[in-house]
Amino acid sequence: MFDAMGWFVLGLVLLALGGDSIVKGASGLAQRIGASPFVAGLVLVAFGTSLPELAVNLQAILRGQPALALGNAVGSNVANFGLTLGAAALVSPVVLRWRALSPMLLMLLAGTVAVVIMGLDGVLSRVDGIVLLLAFVGVVAFAAARTRRESPELQDAIAAFARTSNDLGLNLLRFAIAAVLLYFGSRLVVNSAPTLGEGLGMAPLLTGLLPVAIGTALPEVAAAIAAARRGQGDIVAGHVIGASLFNLLVVVGGMAAIDGSLALPESFVRFELPAAGVFALMLYPMLRGDLRVSKNEGAALMIAFLAWVAFEMLIMRA
Repeated sequence: MFDAMGWFVLGLVLLALGGDSIVKGASGLAQRIGASPFVAGLVLVAFGTSLPELAVNLQAILRGQPALALGNAVGSNVANFGLTLGAAALVSPVVLRWRALSPMLLMLLAGTVAVVIMGLDGVLSRVDGIVLLLAFVGVVAFAAARTRRESPELQDAIAAFARTSNDLGLNLLRFAIAAVLLYFGSRLVVNSAPTLGEGLGMAPLLTGLLPVAIGTALPEVAAAIAAARRGQGDIVAGHVIGASLFNLLVVVGGMAAIDGSLALPESFVRFELPAAGVFALMLYPMLRGDLRVSKNEGAALMIAFLAWVAFEMLIMRA
């Protein structure tokens, strides 16, 4: 088990390095072909941080471990709100100006409800998966159109997130390095996670929900804390909501579209998906109120996250 833990940690480190490299490479190449820093920044802020999770889930699917992939996808959403946003707000209040986040949050809630309804029969069909993927395309189009009407200050902040060298050779090198790091990092995580989970008495779904999802979220937690300290609350919340939409619509939807008949464990539909929806719902009154997540609200998110972890440990081992 200790060997598996060492390989697991090494895999997480490689994933973090690969995720950072591919975000910079994607930004540079996008601007190289004419995309504005604002458009590149919008996509990267909202969805770029989910690439390590996507790499892990692709490896899990290829290796015949769909329960691990499902657990990671939804566990990452819970970690996004409870751990990442909660920790950032606990360190420094997260002030928000990005008005498009509220409707995007509602889309996340609607998508979560839709997946629960689709999964009541225990499977997601290929048609269900395609619907979720098309919904993601609609979300991206909405975010781009709506955010163009935001304040110039916010647009500049989003654009600044993506500014990097647009040198073709440098960014192709970044992509190549990222591909290698993400491949080997995800392979190490997926190979070692089952052994680690068994050593802790966890089923594959719970292994994906807790060790894998929390482990892959830790670099995002550190980045969110740093962004909150710099007063970049919109970047923090954009990461959290956008990454959660990506996990739900692209990762889960893509799994169903590829598999054709993706089996969903009963607990996944009854507990994990609704829990992810509850965490997202907790943010809504914060966005509709004073447009800030205070330290007390961050503490509430953290406490709720710890309670969820304890609940999962109890219910999944019962």
